[in-house]
Amino acid sequence: MLPKILIVDNDESIRESLHEFVESAGYISSTASSADEALVFLKTNNMDVVITDIIMPEMDGLEFTSLIKKKYDADVIVMTGYSGDYSYEDAVTIGASDIIFKPIRFEELLLRLKRVLKERQITIERVRLLDELQNLAITDGLTKLYNSRYFYKQLDLEVDRFKRYHHPFSLLFIDIDHFKRYNDTYGHVEGDKVLVKLGRIIMSCLRAMDSAYRYGGEEFTIILPETIGKEAEIVAPRIRTKMESEEFTPKPGKIVHVTISIGVTEYNSNDRVSTLVRRADKAMYIAKQKGRNRICSLFADKPSSSGA
Repeated sequence: MLPKILIVDNDESIRESLHEFVESAGYISSTASSADEALVFLKTNNMDVVITDIIMPEMDGLEFTSLIKKKYDADVIVMTGYSGDYSYEDAVTIGASDIIFKPIRFEELLLRLKRVLKERQITIERVRLLDELQNLAITDGLTKLYNSRYFYKQLDLEVDRFKRYHHPFSLLFIDIDHFKRYNDTYGHVEGDKVLVKLGRIIMSCLRAMDSAYRYGGEEFTIILPETIGKEAEIVAPRIRTKMESEEFTPKPGKIVHVTISIGVTEYNSNDRVSTLVRRADKAMYIAKQKGRNRICSLFADKPSSSGA
């Protein structure tokens, strides 16, 4: 996509000549005769670079530049014919990427514009890479769910939210039944397919506010904000039944059904994070002890369970 440039100058002849030059250089150019007009334009148009005069009626270019940097993702090149009154340092301090002095030499403007656009692209790529690295740090590479490190971070946030606003939340702890046997029988590649499918089933059963995590190995956890235990007991069966009905074909002609056991608990005001996780984990193991492919709820006051 071609870079978009906005030219702001109250002098029509300068504005139009710059517009024609920028267009001839291969960029998309728009114009505004004042800072106010430009700000209205920027509300509905994303621009890569704004080229603005410093001396303008109503609002000078430096104040205008400061507003752009606070509100919009655009680089700014300021123009001035008063070399003694303004410096590069003045412009950069308020957020400009460069300054050019009038009369404008088109060759110089093009060089400065190319440099600003190149630095902008480098910055965008750096931000993208940082976002990608951050995402890798909190995401399980196989299932694309969040990982256990991020799970504990989010639990801390939910606990803090409960203490501040008394908003309830519940926790599900899921384990794939006989997963080691499945792996040993059909191989890790087929086992990975089961993990990926369970991750997708979990996500298909959740609301936007809920979050799912691969806790480790064949264990998964789910945080359900704004959810009491009884409501969590409605979510868990949907996941269990969808997984149970899924057909896996680890080898030609062989159809296998894989089941899961789920522990359900709700945060209690006296809980530590570790206490909450242990209780959900314990509920899951009780479900396994009762025959697997079932759900067990374990709250701070008393346990209960539901079967397949």
